[in-house]
Amino acid sequence: MFYPSPNASARHAAALLAATLVALWGLCSCANPGSGPDGGPYDETPPHILRTQPAYGATACRSRKISILFDEAVKMENASEKVVISPPQVEMPEIKTSGRRISVELMDSLLPNTTYTIDFSDAIVDMTEGNPLGNYTYCFTTGSEVDTLEVAGYVLQADDLEPVKGILVGLHRCLDDSAFTARPFDRVARTDGSGHFSVKGVAAGEYRAYALKDMDNDFRYARGEMLAFSRDTLRPSSFADTRADTLWADTTHIDTIRQVPYTHFTPDNVVLLAFTEANASRQLLKYQREPAYFRTFFTAPSAHRPQVRGLDFDAAHLLREECSAGCDTITYWLTDSALFKRDTLTVAYTYEQTNDSTLAPQLVTDTLILVPPVPYERRMKMQQAEAEKQLKKQQKRQRRGTKLPLLPPTEPLDMHLRATGSMPPNRNILLQFDEPVDFDSTRLHLMLRTDSAHFEPAAFRLDTVPHSLRHYWLRAAWRPGQVYRLEVDSACFRGLSGKVNARNESQFDIALTDKFGALFIVLQHADSTATVQLLNGAGQVVQQQRAVDGRADFFYLDPGKYYMRLFYDRNLNGKWDAGRWNEQRTPEEMFYYPREMQVRANWDIEQTWNPTAVPLNEQKPRELVKQKADKKKTPRNLNAERERLKRG
Repeated sequence: MFYPSPNASARHAAALLAATLVALWGLCSCANPGSGPDGGPYDETPPHILRTQPAYGATACRSRKISILFDEAVKMENASEKVVISPPQVEMPEIKTSGRRISVELMDSLLPNTTYTIDFSDAIVDMTEGNPLGNYTYCFTTGSEVDTLEVAGYVLQADDLEPVKGILVGLHRCLDDSAFTARPFDRVARTDGSGHFSVKGVAAGEYRAYALKDMDNDFRYARGEMLAFSRDTLRPSSFADTRADTLWADTTHIDTIRQVPYTHFTPDNVVLLAFTEANASRQLLKYQREPAYFRTFFTAPSAHRPQVRGLDFDAAHLLREECSAGCDTITYWLTDSALFKRDTLTVAYTYEQTNDSTLAPQLVTDTLILVPPVPYERRMKMQQAEAEKQLKKQQKRQRRGTKLPLLPPTEPLDMHLRATGSMPPNRNILLQFDEPVDFDSTRLHLMLRTDSAHFEPAAFRLDTVPHSLRHYWLRAAWRPGQVYRLEVDSACFRGLSGKVNARNESQFDIALTDKFGALFIVLQHADSTATVQLLNGAGQVVQQQRAVDGRADFFYLDPGKYYMRLFYDRNLNGKWDAGRWNEQRTPEEMFYYPREMQVRANWDIEQTWNPTAVPLNEQKPRELVKQKADKKKTPRNLNAERERLKRG
């Protein structure tokens, strides 16, 4: 029998103890915070900063390398969108995450006597459960004192007060207008999902604020970029203040409300209205020819109407011009059908364009060679083939016994009108054609039903539509609850091509007034250019009224939910207009009524509205806001959820 020596026994016991300790260590490792139900509680503790190099708030710094050490492994989420370095860096900094360390290396040279801030926002979270550090901004200075003032506010789209996410906001100490285009910002920030920004590390002094969708990353405005500017001068400051801090006993009950002291930085309510300038560079974009007309397209509007001189036909007498409101799309209709057969027409075209660099207007003359996409001979062959096809159909119907004369098919003039069903009393009938027309009013009849089978003529008129040769309004004094019939005799309308309309008959009624509601808006502190727009639940304009004597009245509204906004139509063109940087012209002001309005049938509502009573960033109703606020990062509270599931 073998007996181990005492020393061997001791060695064996020591080895057994070591193995046991290793096994216990492994079990403990499996129970690390963050591993969940199978190995202990989840990690719900945010990462903690152990030290920074240089130290936070360090002065007289010369190093362009920054290191931040945490007590656990971390990562950054959406760093390219959320991390903002101020002053802005022309050359992209290098930002790295490795285990418990975040390192930033600035490539630009450090400026003297300047505070540098690296705003990480809420990008930093721990590696295991994604617990957020919270909004964190690191700072140091190359001078003797860190600048600590802040400027905060919102950036909204000027045309609809929608929050603008991710746009750059910058401050310039130089108050000259040229600073925005000539030099990078002095301090910058970026907006979040609510359009909110906070520019940090600001020194005392005077500034002007801008917003910029910086497409070329040079921190200065270039034509075509979204921008916002204000003529106001900002003077940052701070004062001691208190705010209420609510402690909750649980998710529904308040434990304590206490007043917490803090430093209040001002201004904190700056609102910048962002817009993209309408294209001011006017060039001839393209032109096209069809058999019956040719059309020109320009990149921007102009008050100048182009001049056409025919080089191989009499343009002065054989063209009818249809010009858009801004002369940016112009159609020239050929009044002589003989010109339809010409595959080539040549004109000298004199128009206004702008200089690329100065945007100064100048007149130029181009020779336009106008050629349709399908030559005349081919068009005739296609028409002949279609005529033969239709004739064969007629012959086939005759063989089946249909008593119809064999006639060459004729193509009628296309006419589109909406005159069916039930119409509100304030709506009229729009007649639309594919080409300019002349008409014989004796062949157009509006009839009013007087009993179940009898109709009598009713008075009406045809009005032209501005900037169109192809649209007409048929207007009448409509009687609610009555039935009408619109009779359009054949050949009532004749187009330039010689086509005439086929006979058309439509019957419709005018709805009773008790099916509708009305809304009367009384405006406070609004000037004579105020224009009120009524919106549906999707934010689309339903009606628009220019305010008269401080009132805007909307009649015959279908029952339902409505919203309302107002803009000042400074140039009285009936629409909202963006600003112009070179002219230092801000966009036309836009306001929203902050609540929905419920319109009921046979019910009138009078509403008083002061457009400036609510701050702009709080005006747009939540239901209409498309850009939603960023979800606030908080610990996931998985341990409480696990306990709840166990109890349930």
